[in-house]
Amino acid sequence: MIVVEDLQFSYENQLNIEIPNIKLKLGEELLILGKSGSGKTTLLNILGGLLAPKKGEVIIDGTSLYQLKENDLDQFRGRNIGIVFQKPHLLKPLTVSENVALPYFFSKNLSADKVQYYLDQLGILNKQHARIHTLSEGEAQRVSIARALINGPKVILADEPTASLDDENANLVVELLKSQAKKLGAALIIVTHDSRIKNQIVNRITLNSSGV
Repeated sequence: MIVVEDLQFSYENQLNIEIPNIKLKLGEELLILGKSGSGKTTLLNILGGLLAPKKGEVIIDGTSLYQLKENDLDQFRGRNIGIVFQKPHLLKPLTVSENVALPYFFSKNLSADKVQYYLDQLGILNKQHARIHTLSEGEAQRVSIARALINGPKVILADEPTASLDDENANLVVELLKSQAKKLGAALIIVTHDSRIKNQIVNRITLNSSGV
């Protein structure tokens, strides 16, 4: 379960943003909508343990993220949170498989079979030895999703996952995220301003444009 309570954040010399309280069970989905500048990415970074709020709590599976020390928070995030960033941030010198495995290179629990499993689930197993520069935008986004799923997270966070995709691939990426979240029993939170996908997830909130 993920619980967000009384969350507030502000950048220097800017207005506070106040986030609605959120309560999601594992396996549930939430779409967070809002225009550019409404605080969507800020919220995602807070939920992912990357940016401490000024006030409030983010609780995942009974653990309050910002009560943890820095090293403990890093370890908790690595075990429990998968993040799909707006830009995949893939390393061009590495293959697809190497990019998926890279964040967990030192994990004893990571196997080549697990990497291949997620590449297969996302329909890009045939690209496992390919270099990043040979991929389409849609394929690169799937690599990013595989990397976020490889640790079997309890919470999957996706930041504008369809922003650079055409209609067909945008719908496909959302369906892939939803199906993989269901298989893992993970809570799925997507932040976006893409109105094309607003009807694909029933549970949603909208951030107004008066924030960060």
